[in-house]
Amino acid sequence: MSKTIDFSRSFLWWRTDTLEKPPLTQTNKAPFTLNNARVPLDCLCRIEDKVGGEVHFFALGASCKTERVGVDRDIWMEPNADFVPIMSRLCFLAIKTYHRAGIELPLEPASLGYQSERQEVALAEAFSSARFDVHYEEGRLLENAKDRVEAVLDNEILVARTAYQDDRYRVAIEYPIKTVNANERDWVFQPDTGPILLPDLSREPGDLIGGMELAYIAFNQEDWAEVVVRLPTVVAEGVQVYHYSRAARIHATNEVFSIGK
Repeated sequence: MSKTIDFSRSFLWWRTDTLEKPPLTQTNKAPFTLNNARVPLDCLCRIEDKVGGEVHFFALGASCKTERVGVDRDIWMEPNADFVPIMSRLCFLAIKTYHRAGIELPLEPASLGYQSERQEVALAEAFSSARFDVHYEEGRLLENAKDRVEAVLDNEILVARTAYQDDRYRVAIEYPIKTVNANERDWVFQPDTGPILLPDLSREPGDLIGGMELAYIAFNQEDWAEVVVRLPTVVAEGVQVYHYSRAARIHATNEVFSIGK
């Protein structure tokens, strides 16, 4: 057994109270001074710096749509965006995906300038409080494809952990297995799931959150995984959109855990 994240009971939280500090990430004037946002955890990325010894955690929140909270009509913002939060112990990265790449909207108040598609702020400056709550359960390690296939067919809740390293960092990415393929005739098990966080390991520790990309991950063996990464992608002359368009292979160790039904 191993401590395994129960993603159904794990969340990112942040509290905005404009009576305590002005907002830094809003693109509309809210009708109220207070809001507590709770977003389900989609992935937790642990990065250990082998040089300095520090361990850094990065939490990926589930995607939602940009909205106005508490209004009596016109809740959905125009232009609308997919919004994904990423949080470390100190920083917050807001990733927005519009109908095309390169869109920026004015922040509220306008004196703050424009919000880019990747806005990074310090938690202490942007929010009254912010945290990610990770709930753990005892997970049963599924050691082979047969065990994993049988767990799928029995509708067990599965969590994967993919680990790899380079000269500077050790990385462990933990995520729920959502879509999965199972073959009990040939004992083939292959998740196709995400999004997960994919770090840029060329960066210094203090800048790791700024290099986080979103990706989907698949594997059917224990010693490698393949990802497809969200990047600006040309779809016509002068037009780019964000799309999962670059595939890459990672030499990694994949573990799969069951936390029951």
